[in-house]
Amino acid sequence: MLKLEARPQPSGLMSWLSPLLALALTVLVGIGLFMLLGKDPVRGLQVFFVEPVKDARAWAELSIKAVPLVLIALGLAVCFRSNVWNIGAEGQFILGALGGGWVAMQAGPGSSGWIVVPILLAGVLGGMFWAGITALLRDRFNANEILVSLMLVYVAELLLGYLVYGPWKDPQGFNFPQTVTFAAATKLPRLMEGLRANIGVLIALAAVVLAWLFMFRTYAGYRLQVGGLAPLAARYAGFSSRSALWTALLISGGAAGLAGALEAVGPLGQLTPHVPAGYGFAAIIVAFVGRLHPGGITLSAILMSMFFIGGELAQSRLGLPKSITGVFQGLLLFSLLACDTLIHYRLRWQRSARAAAQATAAQPVERKA
Repeated sequence: MLKLEARPQPSGLMSWLSPLLALALTVLVGIGLFMLLGKDPVRGLQVFFVEPVKDARAWAELSIKAVPLVLIALGLAVCFRSNVWNIGAEGQFILGALGGGWVAMQAGPGSSGWIVVPILLAGVLGGMFWAGITALLRDRFNANEILVSLMLVYVAELLLGYLVYGPWKDPQGFNFPQTVTFAAATKLPRLMEGLRANIGVLIALAAVVLAWLFMFRTYAGYRLQVGGLAPLAARYAGFSSRSALWTALLISGGAAGLAGALEAVGPLGQLTPHVPAGYGFAAIIVAFVGRLHPGGITLSAILMSMFFIGGELAQSRLGLPKSITGVFQGLLLFSLLACDTLIHYRLRWQRSARAAAQATAAQPVERKA
């Protein structure tokens, strides 16, 4: 039978190359999938990997998908490096959209463009509040943060549904579950005329730099990483596990909330039941494919955004189901996990105890002279 045996020294080079290898495996499996579905694999790969980056307009649309993924994944990287497993970034994203959307609904026709600042701050506070619930339950009652944060996603979705179907419903919206369209002053400034890319791109790039500085150039980031890698050493050094828990979750929640606010006043312009687009869950893949490093996360977010846009194009141009996006995301994560496993372990063929015993019994016994 096959057995995994730990390698004495895993290859550092392969650890960095494994995301590229995982992408190559995803492409190969994708080709086989297109062929099984009766679709032209060349056309399928073109839809996923060429169409999303073919011109300036395509890059602008790609940035709209990449900004929330980058922000959420950066927050998750801080959590995961601290050994805090926040799986509920989707709920924090929704609360950020609700917080930012509420402030946006207060704006009138004469509001200043600076209203965007309190909108984004409200989004950050909304995400931090939702992540703070997880931190509180973990801190005071030792509740599992994976389960709590994940279950809070569904609570956030129900809260969003209640508000857009009830108190926040647009009375002039022909009974559709949506809020009023936000005032023009709340719209995010665009980077170029005629393209939908907005200042969220600049905010995401600034967040990448700040996250790198925090994680690798500050004492607070060092404490968080030591607590994640070696909890006993952190405790011996006097680092507070409670402080690490709250810091990691509040940073992660704030980043997801900021992404939600940017989504609400950016491409959406109002709140609907379709605010949760799966960014919070996709960002988990982005964080791990990016090796929990801000630079890698940026590249990984661009790749994942190509999957989102490619999946939408595949529906309209190839007649494939909406789930094709999730299939490619899952293939990428599964391939990465497989590559990482083989980097740290090697396969060995080992005979079972029964087979070894039978082989021993079958050997002839040497007679003494």
